Amino acid sequence: MALFRKARYSTLNPTDKREDQPSKKKEIPHGLWEKCPQCSETIYAKQKEENLNLCPRCSYHYPMTAWNRIKLLTDEGSFLEFDADMESVDKLQFEGVAPYLSKLEENKKKTGLKDAVVYGTASLDERKYVLAVMDFRFLGASMGCVVGEKVTRAAELALKEKLPFVIATASGGARMYEGMLSLMQMAKTSGALERLDEAGLPYIVIMTHPTTAGVTASFASLGDLILAEPGAMIAFAGPRVIKDTTQAKLPEGFQTAEFLLKKGLIDKIIGRKNLRNELSLCLEYVTSSCKVHSAERGKAQAK
Repeated sequence: MALFRKARYSTLNPTDKREDQPSKKKEIPHGLWEKCPQCSETIYAKQKEENLNLCPRCSYHYPMTAWNRIKLLTDEGSFLEFDADMESVDKLQFEGVAPYLSKLEENKKKTGLKDAVVYGTASLDERKYVLAVMDFRFLGASMGCVVGEKVTRAAELALKEKLPFVIATASGGARMYEGMLSLMQMAKTSGALERLDEAGLPYIVIMTHPTTAGVTASFASLGDLILAEPGAMIAFAGPRVIKDTTQAKLPEGFQTAEFLLKKGLIDKIIGRKNLRNELSLCLEYVTSSCKVHSAERGKAQAK
């Protein structure tokens, strides 16, 4: 009978789409979610960015870009950048694993910056000052000739305009691609800050994570007022280097802002959400102090 000669099974074309077939798993874009290094909470990257780059659960302070920090610490539209086109050059023709020039180009594309420091004049609650901000994304904000020159020029600008100078630091130290020229920036920046100090102008440092090595040993530690973000690593050499060199038993957390505050090496720890208001209060105080000191200096010179 024809009924029994029919095929027992139906065949499906593999290209046919069935409504009951599960759809392919969609790939999650890279960087959309991340795990907090402090509380291990999985957080939505956009939520973190909208929260000043803080973990929504434990307030862990992630690094900020230079321009986001400038936005946080200035009145809208008040920041005027200086020396925006200043770029590093390869004086030593450094090769290494990768040529220095190629590393510079790679970091310029990645960050949109010409180097690791942005500086200029700005106002905060209508108080004018000079602001410099380091961006760790650019070669670990290592201190090369351009970084040293910009910090020096920022100090000289504050001296010329008789303004307070504020810098937010973050660095892995000297830029070894530039050899001794890099190390020279420690003395150069310190000299400029000495001239600022002699003129009686205030210098405020905001240490962010991480501030280390040659930057810590020079302009980051010379502030009249040294502030730090919670949990920031502040150090000269790494703990392993110190331990291997001295064979000493190191206390836990000895390179954190909290430990340094206890030892009197910094003045205050301020969370990022309060940083703008606290800096405004500091500028109000030092600005009024500068006026008093200037008046006293003028009277003394008149005598």
